[in-house]
Amino acid sequence: MEAIDLKQQQAHRGVIAFLPGQIRGRGARSNLSGRFETLQRHIFDDGWKTLEEKSRLDTRVTPEVAKTIITSNKSPDLGFDKSINAYRGCEHGCAYCFARPGHANMGLSPGLDFEAKLFAKTNAADVLRRQFSRKGYKPSTIALGTNCDPYQPIERQYRITRQILEVMNEFSHPVAIVTKSASILRDLDILKKLAARNLVKVAISITTLDRQLSRSLEPRASTPAKRLHALEELANAGVPTAAMLAPIIPAINDHEIEKILGAVSAAGAIEAGYIMLRLPLEVLPIFTEWLETEMPDRKEHVLSLIRSIHNGKLYDASWRQRHTGIGPYAWSVGRRFELACKRLGLNVKTSKLSIESFNRPRQAGEQLSLL
Repeated sequence: MEAIDLKQQQAHRGVIAFLPGQIRGRGARSNLSGRFETLQRHIFDDGWKTLEEKSRLDTRVTPEVAKTIITSNKSPDLGFDKSINAYRGCEHGCAYCFARPGHANMGLSPGLDFEAKLFAKTNAADVLRRQFSRKGYKPSTIALGTNCDPYQPIERQYRITRQILEVMNEFSHPVAIVTKSASILRDLDILKKLAARNLVKVAISITTLDRQLSRSLEPRASTPAKRLHALEELANAGVPTAAMLAPIIPAINDHEIEKILGAVSAAGAIEAGYIMLRLPLEVLPIFTEWLETEMPDRKEHVLSLIRSIHNGKLYDASWRQRHTGIGPYAWSVGRRFELACKRLGLNVKTSKLSIESFNRPRQAGEQLSLL
């Protein structure tokens, strides 16, 4: 790849590669090139002190017209086979987010572009209603938040997730939600209606109880305290709740496993799960940059433990191994998690959502049947 300097970068698609650690409120420390780009961006001092300039990085949202909205998968690692992602990119800016490489498919950076150049599928609810209305449609639980958070900050303006839930409620369709945002409480009215018919389950993702670490790792997500509060409010409202410890990062938050599980159990969660840190494609250099700027003294130890769970590699995409890893360290994490859940009574009861309630109401303009 051809290297270009900082001033040339500014002319190239209007993209600037930022100095690591320069942008407050963002998880990535730079705007590295995606794997499909012909130009590779590098930061260096050109003698004009441009690296000292403080740049403002605003969030920009591009409306997107979706043709279909339900995505299917056959992965044995996932507990669902259908999902919906109302947004592409995520303003939460988690430094470890495995969804970042998707932005490279659009010629954008999986770094800061992923957090600041977002896409909103504004017609998602209409497309979903059409798909549900097809006579051959067979319902099964649809997961929201499997790639990008359905309650990231721009949801407050676009309200696409709420519109999707309204369609779910209209058709009595089961839905499972994963989020790390307390903003989900805004939709408690719909969630209670769905829960009354056994049509919803909510998992709150909690990475750490350390507010300072959370702010560094996932700068625009809700604080750990607010997530626990959301979990408690949902549980008190009768919405089945779970907690996801995701990701568990060796030598950074692994010591919190038992403490987090105790907190979510006290908040009312009945289930819990975990995923080890995943570093596919561009996530690896983005997370490594985060380590270099935030925990340089711990960097090599963290990477060494990651290699130990992936057969000496920093990432292994093998099914049935990528989420938990293998080896002594991975085994010890899994055993600690299992024992803590057993002690706290988590995962004793697992809620299976109903598909029997699915109802295809007559749509506007639809002709009545003669029979």
